[in-house]
Amino acid sequence: MKLSEIKKQLTQLEHITFMQPNGDLVPSHFHVTEVGKITKHFIDCGGTVRNEEVANFQLWNADDYNHRLHPEKLLHIIELSEKVLGLKDLEIEVEYQAETIGKFGLDFDGTNFLLTTKQTDCLAKENCGIPVEKTKVKLAEINDEPCCSPDGNCC
Repeated sequence: MKLSEIKKQLTQLEHITFMQPNGDLVPSHFHVTEVGKITKHFIDCGGTVRNEEVANFQLWNADDYNHRLHPEKLLHIIELSEKVLGLKDLEIEVEYQAETIGKFGLDFDGTNFLLTTKQTDCLAKENCGIPVEKTKVKLAEINDEPCCSPDGNCC
């Protein structure tokens, strides 16, 4: 989910809920303690230099049960971050600590913001000798016309 998408959703919500990948909700007394930009400048195992940028939200559970983060407040924090930090319409990465700090993607199901699992990947498979996965096609699903007809003298 990009910043523009969460901003659109926040304008239509009365309250904010985040659901963890296991289906548990982040406690309703969470705080967004940081909105920022994370830049990753790295070299992959194939020697290619890469740059990645994400907008980062850090969720934190406080013992403050009397203050809830309302959609308009989070929208204000995002807009302030865009202005002060120069955030572009970046993909959002969410940090949330259950047992240890986890990094999650973000999606929306119409009611809840969903913390989605992220996976590692090799970005230079062709340089590592890892075969690129081929797309499997069922022959029965191919709708091509035969290349020649019985009376076409091509066989």
